[in-house]
Amino acid sequence: MISSSISAGARRLRPSSSCLGTLSPLAHTHSFQTRRCLASAPEGQGSSNIKAQSAGMPEYMEHWNRDVFRKVGYGLAAASALCVPAGEYAIAAALSAGTAGYWYVGLRDINQTGKTILRNFPVLGNIRYILESIRPEIRQYFIEDDHAALPFTRMDRAMVYKRAKGDVASKPFGTTHDTHATGYEWVNHSLYPTKIGEQRVAIGANNPLVTQPYSSSLLNISAMSYGALSDRAILALSGGAKLGGFSHNTGEGGVSRFHKEGGADLVWNVGTAYFGCGRFDDDGARVFDADLFRENAQHVKMIEIKLSQGAKPAHGGMLPKEKITPLIAEARNLEYPVQQDCNSPPRHSAFSTPTELCHFIGELRALSGGKPVGFKLCVGQPEEFTELVHAFLDTGIHPDFITVDGGEGGTGAAPPEFSDAIGTPLPEGLSFVHAVLVGAGLRDPADKSRSKVALLASGKMLTGVALFKSFALGADVCNAARPFLFSLGCIQALKCNTNNCPTGITTSDTNLTWGLDPATKSVRVANFHRRTVHVAVEVMEAAGVASWADIHPELLVKRIGQGKSRSYAEIFEHLQVKKGELLKGTGPQRLLEAWDLDDGIIARVV
Repeated sequence: MISSSISAGARRLRPSSSCLGTLSPLAHTHSFQTRRCLASAPEGQGSSNIKAQSAGMPEYMEHWNRDVFRKVGYGLAAASALCVPAGEYAIAAALSAGTAGYWYVGLRDINQTGKTILRNFPVLGNIRYILESIRPEIRQYFIEDDHAALPFTRMDRAMVYKRAKGDVASKPFGTTHDTHATGYEWVNHSLYPTKIGEQRVAIGANNPLVTQPYSSSLLNISAMSYGALSDRAILALSGGAKLGGFSHNTGEGGVSRFHKEGGADLVWNVGTAYFGCGRFDDDGARVFDADLFRENAQHVKMIEIKLSQGAKPAHGGMLPKEKITPLIAEARNLEYPVQQDCNSPPRHSAFSTPTELCHFIGELRALSGGKPVGFKLCVGQPEEFTELVHAFLDTGIHPDFITVDGGEGGTGAAPPEFSDAIGTPLPEGLSFVHAVLVGAGLRDPADKSRSKVALLASGKMLTGVALFKSFALGADVCNAARPFLFSLGCIQALKCNTNNCPTGITTSDTNLTWGLDPATKSVRVANFHRRTVHVAVEVMEAAGVASWADIHPELLVKRIGQGKSRSYAEIFEHLQVKKGELLKGTGPQRLLEAWDLDDGIIARVV
């Protein structure tokens, strides 16, 4: 009996071969399950069953509506009333308060028009929004594994926290990375490790026009403005940089009193709005002011002209006048109270051509008293950069350094499309810039310390190997932003653009910034820097090189497929260019296409 019933059921459920045709096994399963749902439902209700399965709504929600809401509300009210004759006054009061709250929330949900879920499922619909609001925290603390989260994994963040606190940051039992996975990278070590001392980079030392060259650490704090960061965060970063002997980039928000109070070596980021060195013209546009620049330049070691940044290249920012505090206005040289929004246009007004940029570099160098002057950019269209290099050679004026920012770089706020899809990632951008400068004779691939133009790299510089990788691609110095925020206590809450940063770093809310103690955090900033640079030097020693200037791309290898791996020199073929080769019309083909501005070929990819 049982056997025959099962057989009969199986015959009823078995799909006909004519319906299945040549579907794949997965499609067979999906089609079969769908027909089962339709077959088991009453006529005309098959589509609603499919909807219930795909919507992911809890089953109890399917039975909840406005009528049920009212019935439950009447029941709660009746229960509250019945408690009074029974003498249960405390229970009656509590139940009455709960009932009042229930009706208030439910009627508010029904009468609002912005959220359909709340109108259709009053009170209970709020559960969906509560769960959605805490989803990032639930995922971060209970679900994600050590290598999953972006932009920085839990393991990355934990390593920074340990190094900042001075804890042991060693790893037991071996690597947790899949060494056989495509994309895995490693350093080719030497059988004969070296022993090298402290590493410093002299920026501007190879330019006779620079009378005040700067001795830079291998790792420094990247550009983050006062206003984007709180006053206490800026003070802690600057104080940590002073303790550790490295530089702190001001960001385009100007040189604030907190930058100066911390005592760090400052790199002044001069953006398109010329904060601290500009003014409003008669048309309301921001223009450069040489006198203001000369006054503020005495507080800094180097000047960096911001052309673009990796997180939002070719996009300007805006600071609404309502958010400008007296101290922010002071740093940006704005009158207070301000009468208009403070806009950062996407391009400069002080220059509009490569030649004009060269002359602007020369002007800033003279106004600053011979300090190193460079610029920061995220690589976009390759021929635009080679046009800049042509102008360096034609005018005889070149920057003392170029900061290459990768498309993976961070920011407090940017349109998602700009952060996710615009700008060349650092490995491609950095290697291209280095190769073009080598081909133009401005950099020496054999000994980078002899180069006329230094290269700074910024973009997720969190480990010693990350620094080593950038040096192999051509960098002389590395800058980091978010890793230093982790050393301040950042928990990657991703609320930088809300003014609700729980760690007091990216907010101006004094109730939140109060918890950040600059004295304690500055020590942690210095600790993280010291330990990371120490490990980077240890990696250099393991690779058998004498200094950062000797690191070459053959030392790094990347797995590109099963059983296939290539060195960086093979992956980034343009790195094989020889010094001055482009000036002779020879070199890697893709570099030649970008270098020759008159060949009619537009190089779209670096």
